[in-house]
Amino acid sequence: MVVTPAFSPPSSQPFTSPVKPVKIVIAPDSFKESVSAPDAAAAIARGVKAAFPGAHTVCVPMADGGEGTVEAVLAATGGKEHELTVNDALGYKVDAIWGLLADGTAVIEMAAAAGLELISPSKRDPMRASSHGVGELILAAVNAGATRIILGLGGSATNDGGAGMLTALGVRLLDADGHSLPPGGGALGKLASIDTRGLDPRLAKIRIDIASDVDNPLCGPHGASHIFGPQKGATPEQVQTLDQMLGNFADVCARHLGVDHRNEPGAGAAGGLGFAAKAFLQAHFRPGVEIVAELGHLAEAIEGATLVFTGEGRMDAQTLRGKTPAGVAKIAQRAGVPVVALAGSLGDGYEALHAVGISAAFSLAPGPITLQQALTDAEKLLADRARDVMQLWMAAQKRML
Repeated sequence: MVVTPAFSPPSSQPFTSPVKPVKIVIAPDSFKESVSAPDAAAAIARGVKAAFPGAHTVCVPMADGGEGTVEAVLAATGGKEHELTVNDALGYKVDAIWGLLADGTAVIEMAAAAGLELISPSKRDPMRASSHGVGELILAAVNAGATRIILGLGGSATNDGGAGMLTALGVRLLDADGHSLPPGGGALGKLASIDTRGLDPRLAKIRIDIASDVDNPLCGPHGASHIFGPQKGATPEQVQTLDQMLGNFADVCARHLGVDHRNEPGAGAAGGLGFAAKAFLQAHFRPGVEIVAELGHLAEAIEGATLVFTGEGRMDAQTLRGKTPAGVAKIAQRAGVPVVALAGSLGDGYEALHAVGISAAFSLAPGPITLQQALTDAEKLLADRARDVMQLWMAAQKRML
């Protein structure tokens, strides 16, 4: 989509609001593989100021629980960043970032420890990929005195039902001979018993909130293996095997706990880690965008605003399923504030977003460009489109005077 300026006010006639100061809230997600949420917000703010220097801009970087959640929350709240060397999904060492807020809330991304993007496509192996590193991050938060943990589940490389996370937290998963299982979802078919005596008792006193928009069950045609396994490298045969392995895991867990959590909404999130978090950590599930908006006080920021900008790398019909632009728009809609969305691309069905409060959506590209150009120039493109939108808005305001 080509977006061109609709109005350029002469320098001798600067625009001023006739009623009240113009407050613009800027709340984008990251633009995958190109711009972080804080940098995207800053770029949009530059574009707004280029068209309207007198505007009051308020940046609230956003995320929905996937990659970039920690960075967005820390930028919005001023929390402290921590780094820990953990095992990635295949057992290699990786430096993972997590955050701790002033109120004792720890923010963790599964993707930082067991993320799909950390593994090259040729090496992805959901049969042996483990969520152990996620448990290591949780323990680090516990050791730092966290009283609440927010765990974002987007972008995982695993399909182990959260078994790796549990072992990092002190749970023993044993075969029929009493030996500990090797890592990965492919080993869960040999699970015969569970020993939770070593589970860190401090976890019982910590509230754990799962930031995820996935409502899939653990097993079956809509479960973790069938829906998400292929994108993690699973072949059709491996999908069937992994689903059976998770079924055995759920059977043994149900015998041990006395309750079966496999069909609860969200159990299939992050290769089934949602199941383990719910069953053993009593985790609470909430849409990631709601949690991040709450931490960043987005609703309060939008009060009294004239316009809200949001956006992400791609917007289409799937954006309605808990993605950042839809979440931001719902909050703005309750406050009666119009929303403009900027996206790297607009796919099929993006028009449905109008129903949740997005007044208009614009693609960043000024014309035919390569993907590499779009990624490299994303910040400039964001600033340019924001400037264009503001000039159009100013033209409309002058027209009504």
